[in-house]
Amino acid sequence: MLKQLPEMGESKFVSLAFLLVCTMLQRVWSHGDQPLSKVAVHKATVSLLDLAYIKASPAILGQEGQTAEWITLEYSSPIPSIDDWIGVFSPANFSASTCPKENRRVYPPLLCSAPIKYQYANYSSPLYKVHGKGFLKLRLINQRSDFSFALFSGGLSNPKLVAVSNKIAFANPNAPVYPRLALGKSWNEMSVTWTSGYGISDAEPFVQWGLKGGDHMHSPAETLTFTSDSMCGAPARTVGWRDPGYIHTSHLKELWPNRIYEYTIGHKLNNGTFIWSGNYQFRAPPFPGQKSLQRVVIFGDMGKEEVDGSNEYNNFQHGSINTTLQLIQDLENIDLVFHIGDICYANGYLSQWDQFTAQVEPIASAVPYMTASGNHERDWPGTGSFYENMDSGGECGVLAQTMFYNPASNRAKVWYSIDYGMFRFCIADTEHDWREGTEQYKFIEHCFASVDRQKQPWLIFLAHRVLGYSSCICYAEEGSFAEPMGRESLQKLWQKYKVDIAIYGHVHNYERTCPIYQNICTNEEKHHYKGTLKGTIHIVAGGGGASLSTFTSIKTKWSIFKDYDYGFVKLTAFDHSNLLFEYKKSRDGKVYDSFNISRDYRDILACTMDSCPSITMAS
Repeated sequence: MLKQLPEMGESKFVSLAFLLVCTMLQRVWSHGDQPLSKVAVHKATVSLLDLAYIKASPAILGQEGQTAEWITLEYSSPIPSIDDWIGVFSPANFSASTCPKENRRVYPPLLCSAPIKYQYANYSSPLYKVHGKGFLKLRLINQRSDFSFALFSGGLSNPKLVAVSNKIAFANPNAPVYPRLALGKSWNEMSVTWTSGYGISDAEPFVQWGLKGGDHMHSPAETLTFTSDSMCGAPARTVGWRDPGYIHTSHLKELWPNRIYEYTIGHKLNNGTFIWSGNYQFRAPPFPGQKSLQRVVIFGDMGKEEVDGSNEYNNFQHGSINTTLQLIQDLENIDLVFHIGDICYANGYLSQWDQFTAQVEPIASAVPYMTASGNHERDWPGTGSFYENMDSGGECGVLAQTMFYNPASNRAKVWYSIDYGMFRFCIADTEHDWREGTEQYKFIEHCFASVDRQKQPWLIFLAHRVLGYSSCICYAEEGSFAEPMGRESLQKLWQKYKVDIAIYGHVHNYERTCPIYQNICTNEEKHHYKGTLKGTIHIVAGGGGASLSTFTSIKTKWSIFKDYDYGFVKLTAFDHSNLLFEYKKSRDGKVYDSFNISRDYRDILACTMDSCPSITMAS
């Protein structure tokens, strides 16, 4: 919510103007609808055909502990059409009998929940319209319930149920799955979060862990869940609702820096038996100031994508898989990942969070996967978000702050700091007020001011929305080239505390500025910086996977490199004096833009414009 400014007349004018600008900007952030929102659930009707059928196999999945498997569908309709489609439902019973009691429609729909994915009947059977027969392969993940498949005619906008399949299920739908690591509240702590179908009355969750090749110990886990009442609106509270299961987090403490640890997730059932996950390992963080090779990947707005091709018809997030695969392929050269907002674009369709955690599991189970809050996680009218829009689909931050751990003092206010070796990261929450005088502004200044730059010379600011500089046409048309009031509030802090690099998402492309202060480049170099930067380099790294954002044709002196493509950035600290920045495309993992900074501690101490107290002859 907007804070009230001192003068009432001016306050109303500024607030209304700001909200108007935000509303106008919001129109250009529409990069296509959530694919599941295209299914007109409320219009579904029964139109079963005697000769129509759909069969799914195999009946039992994950018999060897797999958390994902491919299944085969065979189907037929006596009246085939190019609009026929197949919906995947989980739980398998999707009839009107499962509608929530508070759903007071006069004529309740056949469907009370959206499918978890869908595909057109002719996707892999081009002659389906001619012969009325087809087959389809789909990839399913363990999501704590059984599955059924339905053949519909009438397209997505007027679905008519033609046939329903047999039910299939994973051997243990409650199994612990999709571990995701996060750095803890202290430098020598690692948190492990995972999802299961076991509540605390069913089993005791824990992590078995220890140094590689050494003795292992057990650490208990806390357990969270929530109901549809925790959602702030539709579709999260209605057709998008799906039981989230239980989310467990265990905190592994007093780690030895840079040592390799092994871990396994476990649940001890009430009958004394144990349920185990697979085996994983991670490298413990370096201590603050430690001189060692430290490599950090940063991107925003990745979302999820279906490897089987389903849910793809509006090109919602078609760069997501490429980004994921590139990170997996280069995982041995990555120590830490920041996903700075717009995480999976579930937009109120809760099943997508499971699918996202499954997609990033090879990364998140091996290196800390830190998140920031974006508009598609948090924003909802009347819930305290700074922007009064409906981008979260009614989730209002609940899913993001529960599914992924972060070391914020209040998990609902996603601002926090990370000390990682020679780096200090200050992560802001742009969906809450950041302006001067607010709680978050005080945090940001303290994060900058409290770091010992002799030990941690590399000071990095991360946020979802662009608070610095962007050539996105959406910002350029408003004349702001960033979020309104972003730079006005924060640039004096970036300059005073000599922040090296500020990195943002939200705008779905890549852009790099010169070192800059008050719209003026402070350094003419473009690739090899030596000594003091005299300003902050601003980066837009929102090309993780969601549909790309267009650049303005206006030429600005501060923009050094732009790329209308999918990609991510990587920071490599070699020591206290040398840092390498790289931008890599998701399509091939190659470097397309880079720069390095070489300097000594005295260069950080040196005064630049507005970075030191004013000095007069009298003083």
